[in-house]
Amino acid sequence: MSCFSAKEMAAKKIGVLLGGMSAEREISLKTGNAALQALQQLGYAAVAIDVQKNLPQQLQQAGIEIAFIALHGRFGEDGRVQGLLEMLQIPYTGSGVLASSLAIDKVMTKQFFLYHQLPTPEFNFMRDGDSMTDLLERCHHLPAVVKPSREGSTIGITIAENREELRAGIELASNLDGTVLVEDFIEGSELTVSVLNGRALPVIKIVPKSGFYDYQAKYNSGDTEYLLPAPIDKDVYQLVQQAAVKACRVVGCRGAARVDFMLRQGEFYCIEVNTIPGMTGTSLLPKAAQAAGIDFAQLVEMILLDADLDK
Repeated sequence: MSCFSAKEMAAKKIGVLLGGMSAEREISLKTGNAALQALQQLGYAAVAIDVQKNLPQQLQQAGIEIAFIALHGRFGEDGRVQGLLEMLQIPYTGSGVLASSLAIDKVMTKQFFLYHQLPTPEFNFMRDGDSMTDLLERCHHLPAVVKPSREGSTIGITIAENREELRAGIELASNLDGTVLVEDFIEGSELTVSVLNGRALPVIKIVPKSGFYDYQAKYNSGDTEYLLPAPIDKDVYQLVQQAAVKACRVVGCRGAARVDFMLRQGEFYCIEVNTIPGMTGTSLLPKAAQAAGIDFAQLVEMILLDADLDK
């Protein structure tokens, strides 16, 4: 719960942290501006803060008392900004330092899934300084999905059908991140479940026209079909929602988060946890909230009113 009531929050100066320095800057600007507009329409004293290296000075000069974090990727979604806000004692939206830094690392998240008996595709990985040859020797299953461990929005992701594509994918991912994840490819349906303040919202089935939910399919309207609620078996639907809530709980998420899944022949697999879901025109969290009877402005306000410091 927030340390402020709605009435108290209305008297606070709110900074919407957007933009930033990650590869997802453009998406963050869209998310942040949408949230900013909603907050201002609701009557909150909200201003935009385009996050730069001098963020402490930016916050101080603007007199920010509450931070609404609309940053994606590194230097925003990975615990660094959250840690800074803890130091400055500025309450903020979303997950805390540990959950943010854990969830941004797909390898660590999958290890958490395994420990807590949440199904996830088999995987191998390579940390900075490890041998690519060793990784290639450990990867026996093709096709495989190759990802930078700490990037979002499908940046740097490839599907390798053969050994040559696997090597090329690892090289591409390693140029973006010191940790590379190679995950068994699950041929099936892509599902996502948003979790808002511990409650699972309706499940969405994602059907990209290209067959692959890449950056273009995510952010270009019309490139992807969203089936809501997902047309899957009723029992599986409930199990996926329960798994999403459990995944957020074990990682330690707060506020709004989103858990991605693959579904194959009635079996689901947890893929990753997103601690700051997008709020753009094609984003999944607002779609799920709308289906649950929560309009965009209400969603933004619910996220705001959950702002706090780690206890």
